[in-house]
Amino acid sequence: MESLSALRGLVLLRDSVEWEGRSLLKALIKKSALCGEQVHILGCEVSEEEFREGFDSSINSQLVYHDFFRDPLNWSKTGKALPGGPLGALRAVCGKTDLGPVTIALDSLSWLLLHLPCTTLCQTLHALSHQHSHHGPHPNAPFLPYIFCPSPGDSTPVQHVHVLGLLHEELHGPGPLGALSSLAQAEMTLSGTVGQASAHILYRRPQQRPTHETLWYSILPDFSLDLQRGSSLESQPYPDLHTPPVDPMTHLTFNLHLSKKEREAKDSLILPFQFSSEKQQALLYPGPGQATSHIFYEPDACDGLDQEDPDDDLDI
Repeated sequence: MESLSALRGLVLLRDSVEWEGRSLLKALIKKSALCGEQVHILGCEVSEEEFREGFDSSINSQLVYHDFFRDPLNWSKTGKALPGGPLGALRAVCGKTDLGPVTIALDSLSWLLLHLPCTTLCQTLHALSHQHSHHGPHPNAPFLPYIFCPSPGDSTPVQHVHVLGLLHEELHGPGPLGALSSLAQAEMTLSGTVGQASAHILYRRPQQRPTHETLWYSILPDFSLDLQRGSSLESQPYPDLHTPPVDPMTHLTFNLHLSKKEREAKDSLILPFQFSSEKQQALLYPGPGQATSHIFYEPDACDGLDQEDPDDDLDI
């Protein structure tokens, strides 16, 4: 499978009404916790109890849950809320110097988009994703195991941040979706068939074409991730599959181009208002066989012309 070096920054989990993504998010969180990473969860859509349900005690003890579900605006004045709200919590997590590898799960990005300006959220995510410089793994490194279980011999510095963002794409327009997509180093669009879920994964690497892969998976009751073989990687030109090019000539009621026969007919047509040289010659120099006309005028008594008032006959 594809190396997940591209997933070291922001990873979008794009779900829909038919295929929810919170189960996959929890499965990835469990894998990170089993690899010894510190996991911080920004919980906005469900309660802490509901989110922790299904994890065993060893996993739950490693999760740091920042609860913005019960009192997101700190109306209760308990003093437990972090200054700056959800984004302040993110900055506080990454501002600590004693952290090792960190996985930050956003449940969800859709909630944050509905309560925060899109530009502020994007700036924060960009800062989180690029806060720590790091080198990628070997090109042939395995797919999911690497990003959530870095090998001991990896040249990456100890501290790096993975941001997993759950995004309900049906709730947002093309503007916010495009902004988040441009920040993400990988996108997982969830779909599938009856009884079988799949994730279409799009990778973006610097100075390389985006590549995509289809991964079939199943999630066990304890949120273990059972990966199955997917389709092979393929290179695709930019932009990616989420912004297909639109043909401007589709569904037109007229043609934008002329055929050769139509162009010849158009060029040979003489418009009625065109004063061609042939018309000019015919009027100026009539031929000998052409009929000529003359005007004979005989003034009557009422046609007297007053030189001082030429318009006298008009009764003005």
